Amino acid sequence: MKDLFDRIIQDKGPLGKWAEQAEGYYVFPKLEGPISNRMIFNGKRVITWSINDYLGLANHPEVLKADGEAAMEHGMAYPMGARMMSGHTNFHEQLERECAAFVGKESAYLVNFGYQGMVSAIDALVSKNDVIVYDMDTHACIIDGVRLHAGKRFVYKHNDVESLEKNLQRAVKIAEHTNGGILVVSEGVFGMRGEQGRLREIVALKEKYNFRFLVDDAHGFGTLGEGGRGTGYEQGVQDGIDVYFATFAKSMAGIGAFFAADKEIIQFLKYNMRSQMFAKSLPMPMVKGALKRLDMLRTMPELKEKLWENVNALQQGLRSAGFDLGTTQTCITPVYLKGDIPEAMAMVQDLRENHGIFCSIVVYPVIPKGLIILRLIPTATHTLDDVNETIAAFSAIREKLEKGIYKRIASAAQKVVES
Repeated sequence: MKDLFDRIIQDKGPLGKWAEQAEGYYVFPKLEGPISNRMIFNGKRVITWSINDYLGLANHPEVLKADGEAAMEHGMAYPMGARMMSGHTNFHEQLERECAAFVGKESAYLVNFGYQGMVSAIDALVSKNDVIVYDMDTHACIIDGVRLHAGKRFVYKHNDVESLEKNLQRAVKIAEHTNGGILVVSEGVFGMRGEQGRLREIVALKEKYNFRFLVDDAHGFGTLGEGGRGTGYEQGVQDGIDVYFATFAKSMAGIGAFFAADKEIIQFLKYNMRSQMFAKSLPMPMVKGALKRLDMLRTMPELKEKLWENVNALQQGLRSAGFDLGTTQTCITPVYLKGDIPEAMAMVQDLRENHGIFCSIVVYPVIPKGLIILRLIPTATHTLDDVNETIAAFSAIREKLEKGIYKRIASAAQKVVES
């Protein structure tokens, strides 16, 4: 019999094998200073395109005031205990009512973390007799929730309605045999490519198939639709979404998330989501802070307008410079380049150290081998100077990449390591 840790020591995983070269710089980097368009990395001031603070609320004076006052009044502990036992307050209920009203649903339920909440909600919504049908590019929290499912599940090709329908037909046959139901899961905005989920077409399929529809709108909430009400509003199908999910960790620059649906469904989740039944309640500064942020979404449309001014300037400028942004329809701005992982590492180091640009790098196994994505997240705090500097820097590094300069740098660095 093997020692359990033998496999872990020998096979560190597709990302873990790069830990020695990458940790602290390419992964687990430290961005310092106030959250904004420019922060400190590795001792240098850089333009930051890697923070999901879409509306620039993280250090907005009104937000800091609300967070500080709530912390002074309640501390970070109150309320203590799970909400079912001793962690329930009028403010939690108020936030739930306001979230539900904002996204046009009857009721809502707060969860402490979006990832944890989504895993637990999927687990609660389906039984072993039910069938899950989900987009292959959905977020890891959905994948992990699906993994808990004891029944059948089918994955359809990304944003491919024909593939979805074929899998729905398979799901119907099984559900009829098991006397179960069907849950379809998509994202409102796919966080890597920036594409909107095809919510309108999926909702239309309800006329042919009996299923319920769960949408993870983490990146759509606050950025799309009337007043930032999300992708369902953007596409005019919010009523066709049976369970709507949004997180406070992006546009709201906070902690926590919520599910919104008909009252009866939310009541069920409240009494059956294990991640919330057995977890400490969301602390009061987070709750009162979220109330303030939600009020700003409702009353300050200029935040979303400024965000989209920057998004359009960045994306139009990059496309005019000949960059491939794929099929993004949202704020998320992926720049597609060709190269291997060592080239990508050399290129990103050049971008950060010599051009003062910090953005996320995405490589295999998240995307196919030979591709590199430099992922930019515009926010309301960015400026046109930030945009112009970034486009110039990207043009410079693309030229080096195409000339093979980064490949030679990476090869030389590898020889030093081996010697």
